[in-house]
Amino acid sequence: MSRPQKAAENMAYRGRLEYAHERRIRVRNTRLYRLAHWPLWIWVFFLAPGPLTFSLFAHGFGRWNSIWLAAVLVGTGIAALRGSLPGAEPAPYILRFDEDKPNPLYRRVCYTFAWNAVLSFALLNLAGLVVAVVTGVWYLQQIYWFGYAPLCAAILILGAAGVLPRVRRSTKGEGTERRYFYGSVWAATIGQTVLLLVWKLLPNTREASAIKLAVFAATLAAVGLAATHGKLPRTRPIVPGELMVAD
Repeated sequence: MSRPQKAAENMAYRGRLEYAHERRIRVRNTRLYRLAHWPLWIWVFFLAPGPLTFSLFAHGFGRWNSIWLAAVLVGTGIAALRGSLPGAEPAPYILRFDEDKPNPLYRRVCYTFAWNAVLSFALLNLAGLVVAVVTGVWYLQQIYWFGYAPLCAAILILGAAGVLPRVRRSTKGEGTERRYFYGSVWAATIGQTVLLLVWKLLPNTREASAIKLAVFAATLAAVGLAATHGKLPRTRPIVPGELMVAD
């Protein structure tokens, strides 16, 4: 049995695969490629203060949103110019799949905050919908004020401990870990976009809350299932071969 076949069997994976040796190798990142990644990290760090983000969606862009955005623009801009944002490096950091390389601190910090953006808002919105269905009252603002900080802290602690995918001390499992990250990103992004639409269309009644909850949960499950089978971009495992470029 070949090495790629063994890897696939060990992962007990039945979806689509990518082979490292078949991927086009990129030894340098173009300026456009580097610039395209900057807004992604602006968004990740802009979302970091959860209650402030809740205020943005509930009441519009305020003074403190502007101040925080300016700080994020400066911080991420400096990091991008120095090549200290994932995707904004002059050259890809990971070229050889399954290579046991140290995971740089900037990657670990950035992906930890990315996990926070992906998980915290989806979980808190889900909790708010459940409470609204059970009690008939919306406590989402209170949930953000009292629930965001502990949840964010827990995710940051997991990141510091190297538990989360793409945040481990080594890049050895990058070919598999990237699919968990991007699958979660797809699910959270699409799920919350759909939730925002039904939020605007339906009233704030108990029955409408039940519909919102069902739609949100179904969207998360459907997108997550598609990602699990590798049907979404960057959600297929990259099995061992020669070289790879990790985006």
